[in-house]
Amino acid sequence: MGWLGRIFGFYLDASIHVAFAVVSLLMTTNIFLNILPEQHLILFVFFGTVPSYNFIKYGTKAKKYILVKNSYHRQIQIFSFVFLALAGYHFFFLSHKVWLICIVLALLAGLYALPVSARHKNLRNSGIVKVLLVALVWTGTTVGIPIISSALAFSWDIGLLVLQQFILILILLIPFEIRDLECDELNLQTIPQRIGVSKTKTLGAFLSVIFLLLTFLKDDLSRMEIIGRTLLFLILCVMLLFTHRNQSKYFASFFVEAIPIGWLGILVVLENYF
Repeated sequence: MGWLGRIFGFYLDASIHVAFAVVSLLMTTNIFLNILPEQHLILFVFFGTVPSYNFIKYGTKAKKYILVKNSYHRQIQIFSFVFLALAGYHFFFLSHKVWLICIVLALLAGLYALPVSARHKNLRNSGIVKVLLVALVWTGTTVGIPIISSALAFSWDIGLLVLQQFILILILLIPFEIRDLECDELNLQTIPQRIGVSKTKTLGAFLSVIFLLLTFLKDDLSRMEIIGRTLLFLILCVMLLFTHRNQSKYFASFFVEAIPIGWLGILVVLENYF
């Protein structure tokens, strides 16, 4: 593998791509709610996502969740500690209310990786609960945090935005759930294990329709949002169409995770046009 391949591999393995996806979803919230981007908040979410995801991916396999033997994973660990320090710096510029929701979300993320009972080593090994927990944490990070940071009052439209984001993340998780059929233990009872690949994709298509239709229930609805969410709906349908059990190496880890990034780009173009 050449040096470009190694850089790309590290970019994915160190969760940098995931961090861009999370920040992109946060920025879409800013666009829909007309919130001015807050630099410290955006950088905190970006830098904080990397160590959080890397802890979940590699910490459960490490001795006492810290001691890794693999030299490549140790490089990722050092990289994560640097990003954790940077996240800590930006964290102290946020409001106390944002601190509170960040602590709650961190505890929820901890439940995903840390032992919770004798039956389940962690919620990562508890099937459908795992998917709901991931969607909840992503929604809290990309919608809850910017709303609280901007001190916006809860409204019907904000409630729909939260619900749409939760559904969107559930849809984006489907290719990962299907991909992991090859390595998931049978007792996990994930969605594809329960109902099969075909019905899981059908469920994703149904959720995609719900995601789009919720748009038209909003009180304050712009043409930009209608077009933007319709385009995303079409992208999600194509994604589900190409989702298979034996998918390519980078289908989920790169292309699916790039959808929020691409969607942000679409919204920025539409915002400037309209």
